[in-house]
Amino acid sequence: MMAMTGSVAERDRGATPGGTDLLTVGVEEEFLLVDPHTGTAVPAVDLVLEQVPAELRGQVEREFQTSQIEIGSPPGLELASIRHSLGVLRAELADAAERAGVRLLAIGTGPVDGPVPPVVDKPRFDRMIERFRLLVPGPGNNGMHVHVGVPDPEIGVQVLNHVRPWLPILQAVTANSPFARGEDTGYASWRSVEWERWPSVAPTPYLDSHEHYGRLIRQLIASGVMLDEGMLYWYARLSAKYPTVEIRIGDVCPSVDDSVLVAALVRALVATAMTDLDEGRPAVNTDHHLLVAAHWRAAHDGLEGEGVDLTDGELRPAWELLDRLVDRVRPELTRHGDLDQVTDLLSGLRRHGSGAARQRAVFARTGRLVDVVTDVARQTRG
Repeated sequence: MMAMTGSVAERDRGATPGGTDLLTVGVEEEFLLVDPHTGTAVPAVDLVLEQVPAELRGQVEREFQTSQIEIGSPPGLELASIRHSLGVLRAELADAAERAGVRLLAIGTGPVDGPVPPVVDKPRFDRMIERFRLLVPGPGNNGMHVHVGVPDPEIGVQVLNHVRPWLPILQAVTANSPFARGEDTGYASWRSVEWERWPSVAPTPYLDSHEHYGRLIRQLIASGVMLDEGMLYWYARLSAKYPTVEIRIGDVCPSVDDSVLVAALVRALVATAMTDLDEGRPAVNTDHHLLVAAHWRAAHDGLEGEGVDLTDGELRPAWELLDRLVDRVRPELTRHGDLDQVTDLLSGLRRHGSGAARQRAVFARTGRLVDVVTDVARQTRG
């Protein structure tokens, strides 16, 4: 994870309904670098970084493989500032990629088969490969991480308990990797399936306290499944560097609109959890195995299929579960001034479908994955 510019602890000082300050939100996005003619992943991160304007280099960095590159928006209170930052960073990075002779894709994993690009030469990554080998021998897994400011770690841990049942539907919203190695995988988010090969990837457990959280981290490091706290790949965690809750369940979204929608929903979900804490409402301790099933279903079906209703374990249309989430967080969307924009973005998502559905629609029309790559590149730039 890259450093986020600015203080993610910065919070609005004005009085707000319910006595809870407005929350900052910031977004990290990972992208794939591909050959513009074939769509295969290429180890071009250093070439692209050389082309990034100097004033933006603090917000762009390498990821795990040399075919990946990452951006981080400065945290802010206004969705408009997040939209502007992501739009500028994506456009500038797309331009830099073109100058380097490659193409930038906001996609969960590479759709076109080809050689596996090497891992970035970095001591920590070398240690990861030495211990775990290359668990995901593909072109690179690209996710989206949303940071929301919280006042202290103890509250942050309680927020993690409250948000965990809602993360599968957010995973479905972001599904954006149906193709891999030249074929349809049958999953809306193949990145999720590959990502779970790492031993520390899992739904966040129900936590008793911040002390419990820290003890689990120490035990996991001692067990050997993690090198350090940075390898805590739970779907939601406390940031190891910043005073934030970090939601890290999704594929990178194809467009800025999609990213802004997810950021708004995540912030509203965290704010709703904090209101529940203020008012003494306990978190629902969802069964771990049912939560695993819900995440698998989200990866498989995405937004266009069914999801697991964690209140009764039954299947429901994913859109029904998303509408339920929006209803749950509506007061916080309103309080943060995001409701109108989220309503518009949800209407667009209904019309266009998830990223996975858009990719499949292009392939159904043309039968060519290179056309899928071209369309994703268009959405990436905006």
